[in-house]
Amino acid sequence: MKKIGNQTTERLLNIIKMQLTFLGTIFVMFIIVQYLFYPIQVDGKSMDPTLHHGDFGFANVFALKHESLEHFDVVIVKVKDEYWVKRVLALPGDTISCKENVIYVNQQPIQENYLDHEYVAQEIKEHGFFTQDFDEIRVNEGEVFLMGDNRYHSLDSRVVGTFQISDLVAKDIYIFWPLNHGKVVK
Repeated sequence: MKKIGNQTTERLLNIIKMQLTFLGTIFVMFIIVQYLFYPIQVDGKSMDPTLHHGDFGFANVFALKHESLEHFDVVIVKVKDEYWVKRVLALPGDTISCKENVIYVNQQPIQENYLDHEYVAQEIKEHGFFTQDFDEIRVNEGEVFLMGDNRYHSLDSRVVGTFQISDLVAKDIYIFWPLNHGKVVK
């Protein structure tokens, strides 16, 4: 009878250990996702060729919370129940517009060195433009103007309006899968 009691006690202790391990793992994952790194998988082609559909990696939550947001940062923004990857083109107080494929921030043309210029030329040849013209928009305090790098195929601030900074989840993307796409995109 004594052996059965010891086996039952051992099983009960093992179950408690497994539950504590599971809860501890959940807690550690929560801390990592909330304060360090947010796992991402790119869905769609709005950031092509910078990021590709299916790319997997992490975005830096810590950097968003402890570094200032800057023009051209790549960010993750929560939109309803989805997360979008976009690039910051205008910050609070900025104006932004586009004329003949040139983006103007505060009436000054910007250099978009992060774009693949061969890809841009191909898109202009195929569609007649890369970034469709839009009139000047002023970005309010607490907001940012976000666009995808693949302008013809991106749903972004040009269509849905500016985004609240409070809806940003992380910035800077670290892609590690597939291996041949591995890179850091800031």
